[in-house]
Amino acid sequence: MSEERIQNISSPQPEEQEIDLIELAQKVWASRKLVFKACGIAALIGLVVAFSIPKEYSTSVTLAPESGGKSAGGSMGALAAMAGINLGTSSGEDALSPELYPDIVSSTPFLIELFDVRVKDQKAKVDTTLYTYLKEEQRSPWWSAIISAPFKVLGWTLSLFMDEPEGGDAKLDPFRLTKDEAAIADALSKRISVSVDKKTGVTTLSVTMQDPLISASLTDTVMHCLQNYITDYRTNKARHDLAFTEKLYGEAKASYEDAQKKYANFVDANQNIILLSYRAEQERLQNEMNLAYQVYTQVSQQLQMARAKVQEITPVYTVVQPATVPLKPAKPNKLMILIGFMFLAGVGSVGWILFVKDLLKEWKKQTI
Repeated sequence: MSEERIQNISSPQPEEQEIDLIELAQKVWASRKLVFKACGIAALIGLVVAFSIPKEYSTSVTLAPESGGKSAGGSMGALAAMAGINLGTSSGEDALSPELYPDIVSSTPFLIELFDVRVKDQKAKVDTTLYTYLKEEQRSPWWSAIISAPFKVLGWTLSLFMDEPEGGDAKLDPFRLTKDEAAIADALSKRISVSVDKKTGVTTLSVTMQDPLISASLTDTVMHCLQNYITDYRTNKARHDLAFTEKLYGEAKASYEDAQKKYANFVDANQNIILLSYRAEQERLQNEMNLAYQVYTQVSQQLQMARAKVQEITPVYTVVQPATVPLKPAKPNKLMILIGFMFLAGVGSVGWILFVKDLLKEWKKQTI
């Protein structure tokens, strides 16, 4: 008997749940005009929003990884050994790994270097610096002007009671940026992105701008700036060594030429003299000339090796995918905006019909 009672009690539950779902569906279907109306209004709003957002074009370049594991001397080691010069055998891992490239691109000094880059849009209406373009030529949705209007009025009112900064030289100071310069640098950093694949080491650099030609040209500029930054970093010590060796080479060459000139003048002036004092002086001058020549020869070899070392450690970049002018905008995705608005409107209207509408009716009855 107990099992039959349990079956009788548990069996109506699925039917009640099914009846409840049917009632909810019927309630929504009875107010379907409200749902369709809400979705229609949301579609219109979505279209207005989608076409009000300015188009954004994205350009990407792909750089192949460098071959690692090179020694400091590389292929120049054998040549240096033949000359009796040691280029060093340190083969430690480079401190500037590709994982730091995003931090380099987003750093303030790197961004400030891009402010003076000349940009020109596709319609040839804009030909100015990147800083001026980002400050004055950027389009924004119509509602941003409405939202920012109170803040502009407040800022204008406060500026009446504040002292204006002295208009000195307009030279950019990376150590102390103005409010506008900091805002432009932050906006530019958001438009430049660098990603590195840890498995393959492939580096992808992308720039997003409101004009396709500016996007492509700026991507190429940022790529070359990043390459120059990495090259300068990796060849910094070698270039300093090369400059010091060139200085020593100049001094050794001048010393050798001076000793050679003194020896030649002495020999020409004392050709028929056989005194031992003159022969001793001639031998001394000849030894000084030979010593200066040896130093000059060694420094000359070191100079050649220093130049070879700079060339050896200079990184070579392989551009797998170069920058090209994009044909289609990357943003905004009008279809997704439209679907999102319609989905929110549909969910909101169904929630209103199933829950809020009945709660309001009960609340009105209670208040009456």
